Amino acid sequence: MNSIHDLGGMDNFGPINVEPNEPVFHEDWERKILALTLGLLPAGYCNIDEMRRTTEHIDPAIYLQARYYQKWLLTLESILLEKDILTQEEIETGKSIRTEGGDNRPAVPVEMMQYAMANPIPANAELDPDLKAKFQVGEEILAKNINPYHHTRIPRYIRGKRGVIVQDHGVFLLADTNAHGGPEKPQHVYSVRFTAQELWGDEANPNDSVCIDLHDDYMDPLVSN
Repeated sequence: MNSIHDLGGMDNFGPINVEPNEPVFHEDWERKILALTLGLLPAGYCNIDEMRRTTEHIDPAIYLQARYYQKWLLTLESILLEKDILTQEEIETGKSIRTEGGDNRPAVPVEMMQYAMANPIPANAELDPDLKAKFQVGEEILAKNINPYHHTRIPRYIRGKRGVIVQDHGVFLLADTNAHGGPEKPQHVYSVRFTAQELWGDEANPNDSVCIDLHDDYMDPLVSN
């Protein structure tokens, strides 16, 4: 998605203010937002790609000023309204209201929340690990120069750039379709290395590089002239 939410490779946003001895959470509500998110995902209320797609719909002016967990909160509210799990009245009052129709699922069990908080949950546990890979480690590729209106995980600053496959992570669902309710498109995801000079020109440090995780559908084989 071409929007302000894709800030990779951009500059002139001012310095990064490093906070000495920064706490994990600045306020208690941030801890609760993290717990809610980690509980909702494995419970099947939504998937991570839907969450990212919803974040991209936050008004740009709000997105650029919001704190990190404020963005998480806005995303949670939007996705739960979209899924008809919460109503606007429930969000405004902070009270659960049972109504006929809609998605009145029971609360996530405490045991499931505790498990989700303490255990990594594989994103590809039910996918075929033997699905044939389109690319091989060491192969040179060209990132596709695409500009989709929907959610995508290919950053703008690498589109049309040359890279090298350095690792195959296995099979995952294509984020572009998984973010919008399907269809499911399982395929390999790779770590692809791009040199800094390829991305930002000859003045970039020749010793620097960036590794980006990319789906099969984001790349073409590099054809030498």
